[in-house]
Amino acid sequence: MKIKDVRSMKLTMQLKSRSYDIILKAGCLANLHQFTNVANRKVFVLTDSGVPAEYAQTVAAQCPDSTVYTIPRGEGSKCLKVYGQVLQAMLAFGMDRKDLLVSVGGGVVGDLGGFCAASYMRGIDFVNCPTTVLSQVDSSIGGKTAIDLGETKNIVGAFWQPKVVLVDFDTLKTLPRRQVVNGLAEALKTGIIGDPQLFALFECEHPEDNIEQIVYRSLKFKKKIVEQDEREGSVRACLNFGHTIGHGIEAVRGVRGRRTTGLYHGECVALGMLPMIEDTALLKRTRAIYRALGLPTRAGPTRRRSWPTCSMTKRPAATISRSSSAPGLGCWRAHSLPMTELPALLGME
Repeated sequence: MKIKDVRSMKLTMQLKSRSYDIILKAGCLANLHQFTNVANRKVFVLTDSGVPAEYAQTVAAQCPDSTVYTIPRGEGSKCLKVYGQVLQAMLAFGMDRKDLLVSVGGGVVGDLGGFCAASYMRGIDFVNCPTTVLSQVDSSIGGKTAIDLGETKNIVGAFWQPKVVLVDFDTLKTLPRRQVVNGLAEALKTGIIGDPQLFALFECEHPEDNIEQIVYRSLKFKKKIVEQDEREGSVRACLNFGHTIGHGIEAVRGVRGRRTTGLYHGECVALGMLPMIEDTALLKRTRAIYRALGLPTRAGPTRRRSWPTCSMTKRPAATISRSSSAPGLGCWRAHSLPMTELPALLGME
């Protein structure tokens, strides 16, 4: 994938005392010290085995007193065991309340690192450096941090905002195309529910060539939503579009834990969006984008096994699913969906 040489872009999340900048610039990892204080404090750099080691080393090299801690790659690291191991490593490093944790990696590293920062000594500073398309367009901002409990996703966590987010486009150069497309699916979600111009970028011949604008517009929309509803009490629910059914599919066929083959998160969300698009013309356009990108368009036999787990990631005994749908391009609506209606949405009736 080609990354264009673009000028630096910046967004600011406006949350009063918890406000922070989001820096979007190729090579900005090497300038971490310009955006946050790394002097006279310990810096714990968290990464995973799937991230090129040079990224974490670039961060650590700027910090006089730092250490790099690497967890196994994959969703399986978002668990109580690894969470405890990271906290023990932070304690062994001698960290106190004035120190800093920097996450360098994808969504798993950001979620786990953010939660460790939120809970260590009741909260220390946290910087997020997302290195995948999926984390750059979505999970790197907003303050949601969490780990999984068994098959239940993101059930243990906290709202903990970073001090700054560094989106370095250069880190995307090493990603396999499937990982790029995996992240683009989350950005397409944003285009469908809130940004027709972003959606239009996906109808170009090579959407990947517009990756900087796709990331920027995705974060700009999410920033606006989070500023209105930081703790997901109302409008922030729109960001779960596609996730109700997508999480059910992911539980059955997702790459997680010891399961090393299957569908990635963005691919599951892509499948979860299709039944929730109410406009026929928009559904046709979305399917065409999926085919061009190489995203799956059918869940196949998975759908029958996945529907009992849809939306039950946080409420195992739920009979009503909180969901959102897209009546047309650039709009969404929230509603409560009885679990008994999910089979019909999945085409099982």
